[in-house]
Amino acid sequence: MDGRGSCVSFSDSSGNLILYAATMFYFGPYSDRATKVFNAQHSMIPNADSITGESWYNELALLPMPHDSTNKLFYLFSAGQFGTPNPGMYFTTIDMNLNGGLGGLLEENVQLDNISHADCLTSIKHGNGLDWWIISKKSSFPFSFNNRFYVYHVSRDTVKKLTDQDFNDMSDGAFSRIIWHPSGNKFMLINVMGYMKEFDFDRCTGAISLNRMIYAEQSAQFNRIFFEGSYSPNGNVFYISRNSYGGNYGDYNYLLQYDLTANDIPNSCDTLDSTMYPMADNGAVRLAPNGKIYYTQSYAWGGYPYPDSARNYINENLGVVNDPNVVGSGCNFIPFSFYLGGKRTYYGLPNNPNYSLGPLVGSPCDTLTVGIVEKQKNAGVFISPNPATSIIYFNAQNLKGKQGILNIVSVSGERVFQKPVEILNGGYATQRIDVNYYPSGIYFVSFQTERESVSGKFVKE
Repeated sequence: MDGRGSCVSFSDSSGNLILYAATMFYFGPYSDRATKVFNAQHSMIPNADSITGESWYNELALLPMPHDSTNKLFYLFSAGQFGTPNPGMYFTTIDMNLNGGLGGLLEENVQLDNISHADCLTSIKHGNGLDWWIISKKSSFPFSFNNRFYVYHVSRDTVKKLTDQDFNDMSDGAFSRIIWHPSGNKFMLINVMGYMKEFDFDRCTGAISLNRMIYAEQSAQFNRIFFEGSYSPNGNVFYISRNSYGGNYGDYNYLLQYDLTANDIPNSCDTLDSTMYPMADNGAVRLAPNGKIYYTQSYAWGGYPYPDSARNYINENLGVVNDPNVVGSGCNFIPFSFYLGGKRTYYGLPNNPNYSLGPLVGSPCDTLTVGIVEKQKNAGVFISPNPATSIIYFNAQNLKGKQGILNIVSVSGERVFQKPVEILNGGYATQRIDVNYYPSGIYFVSFQTERESVSGKFVKE
């Protein structure tokens, strides 16, 4: 595979490659750029050479279709950015049963919207353990100060955009990154203007909520040009590549480590590595399934594509954090220590989700392991009548905070109700909800405040 930008892949549980895709970069007009999909024999799947793609680093997501136990049916998502011919979110469906097992396309470049997306497309398993969430962010020029997220729900038969959420504390631009905590319940958002903030994510409803600010965005003296990052396996340590971004000869790129358990997280910053531009330029930082973190650097003198003679320790190796849960030098970072077998690296590493992430056990949307029970999951939540025919009353007590978001989600993961609800004196919240037109079935109710989340279930007859 010869690509400078995004790449994704999928293998079975034994490690046998099934398919992979990459955005191919070409100098010249955007119309020459595209995503291509290959099978396990490294041959291109028929007609899979013109899927939307623009050679950014996190613009692809490859997901097995929910409820397909054969690992033969896939969604390939691609996001187009501002200023390009194809802004918007797209998906292509792939069936690896076609063409004698070599694969074929069922649908190509199905457009979900025409929004300009940032270079941060990502995905996470739904709390039900079957469906998926796709999350992206707005990109604009000149910059808008929104910090706007887009959330899409991927289920058995549909792909649906659910919500936009604005936090109004960051400039929307092309270079942002969404990095998932190993639990899937929160993520770190960083950008090249020095922004670094952690958000909570509700895997049942797709709701994003504030967690904690680590660095606000810089407006001058940009010395925190964050390019990529990764949590440690235990989620307590964060690794980030700070890029010179080709500013000046002699500038340094850094691999930094932050202790997320520290009282002062910015002051916990530890420099693990520094390299001078333009000899080496920082790239992706990824947590792998083996519990190690891998770090790529491009040989900046070589350009793209590398000439055959451009081979050295920089582009033929990855750096490795061997013990990433350990703070300080004990993390055992060894630069340029993983040999790529004669292959060469640029700025990107595979943008694969945690395929092994299971259901959110015990959550209101854990349809794999949790059945309907008579008692509410949270003793402070009361939903009556239950079962219901036309009207339900949601009541909660002993809440912390001033306001919350009330969500109702169907058993398939579709949000059918969302409303801000004020928390009254004494920690009470109440809401009357008309469910007369809801289809019969099981529904999950969650109430997210700025400090906690409570939940319950009801049956619509």
